[in-house]
Amino acid sequence: MTACLAMNLAFRGLHPCFAAEVSPVKLARLDDPGVLAQIHAGMDRYAVLVFRDQEFSGAEQIQFAKRLDGEIHAKTGAAAITKNRFGDEALTDISNVDENGEIFRSNDRRRMYSLGNRLWHTDASFQDPPGRYSMLFSIVVPPVEADTEFADMRAAYDALSIEMKSRLEGLRAHHSIAYSRQILGFEFSEKEQEILKGAVHPLIRTIPRSGRKSLYLASHASTIIDWPVPEARLLLRELTEHATQQQFVYRHSWRVGDLVIWDNRATMHRGRPFDDSKYRRELRRVTTLDVPRAAHA
Repeated sequence: MTACLAMNLAFRGLHPCFAAEVSPVKLARLDDPGVLAQIHAGMDRYAVLVFRDQEFSGAEQIQFAKRLDGEIHAKTGAAAITKNRFGDEALTDISNVDENGEIFRSNDRRRMYSLGNRLWHTDASFQDPPGRYSMLFSIVVPPVEADTEFADMRAAYDALSIEMKSRLEGLRAHHSIAYSRQILGFEFSEKEQEILKGAVHPLIRTIPRSGRKSLYLASHASTIIDWPVPEARLLLRELTEHATQQQFVYRHSWRVGDLVIWDNRATMHRGRPFDDSKYRRELRRVTTLDVPRAAHA
């Protein structure tokens, strides 16, 4: 029997639309179905949950993600250009340091690639199946602002006009992480581009358990199927500008030991810039795949 067996979690809203901080609970070894179900219910309502003062090894973070939400995303875009310093592609390195713990040089190719995280995006939309929950754990936090912003794509959809909602119904977009990096001038080899072909997903998604509709956008979204490319990209840009207005955005200020979980079907996010040539920042992310899970989950 775990210490959390009869625990009732409390959720404190951080934004009028979404995002909540969860009452203290240690997640690394949490396996109580009732508490996991409360986390799922919190995700359905808030889409972004903040858990403070966590302690995880890499293996514990992966195992927690599996217990909470099932199958893990391991075909990251970064795997096409560099070797994972943790030795496990399920553990994505969101850091500005190399395998020796040294801060990247400003022209390091790995740093250039990671700059794409400053664009609004949703994790693993360039794959099929795409990402469902992402779980980002902070290990080293700079002494300056190095925040992450989240946008509520459900509230953004709700705020669209009836005419726009009708226009978007049934549309599908092609997502490619190569496209989002090329926006910034990052160059890929032919072999890398072959690996990163992308995937096609609906422009509007319905979140199964809550039934809410959500815009499904990202900097990875390169075009709309069967549309002329210029018109498609103008519409995608218009929708992104709409969805990232301040009334839809929560900004998270990191503390060491934070675990933030978000639903990629219902949100977009981006990292905010800081002096990454001076200050270390180390975070680890695990993302689950949007595949059917057990009925109790």
